[in-house]
Amino acid sequence: MANIPYADLSDAAVRPLVDRITAERGGVLHLYQMLLHAPPVAEGWLTYLTAIRQKSTLPGALRELVIMRVAILNGAPYEADQHAPIALREGVTQAQLDELATWQDSKLFDDTERAVLAYTDAMTRNIQVEASVFDAVRQRFSHRHLIELTATVAAYNMVSRFLEALQVHSHDQR
Repeated sequence: MANIPYADLSDAAVRPLVDRITAERGGVLHLYQMLLHAPPVAEGWLTYLTAIRQKSTLPGALRELVIMRVAILNGAPYEADQHAPIALREGVTQAQLDELATWQDSKLFDDTERAVLAYTDAMTRNIQVEASVFDAVRQRFSHRHLIELTATVAAYNMVSRFLEALQVHSHDQR
């Protein structure tokens, strides 16, 4: 159960934003139900995460590997629950998802995926990224993709920290 109740989606003050979220996302997930306690924050969050997820040119499978790895590292089951189906639609295999916790020992990830996962681990665990880890992604990506990759790791660390601080979970009842 979440640490505070979810926002009242019928409140006139949040209704326009509820309508926008529904139009863009198909519904109002628990994450946004919590964010709607602070409408300006919810609006900024929606804009930022829409850019990361829907306007980025980073390949979808790589984006979802990043998101799923951040969820594992940060112990954020809601994030993983929401993104596992998306990852599968983007081309990540179930076997890869099953071995993502121990990707370093797996043969299911190619060199680019391994570089991205090492970068994700470094940013999430250490914040600073060793030169060798950065060089591995720099060799594979344009400047735009490096920015999109870095922003994705950073954004989903933000998401998982928000979710876990407030104990937002998939099984919560509205």
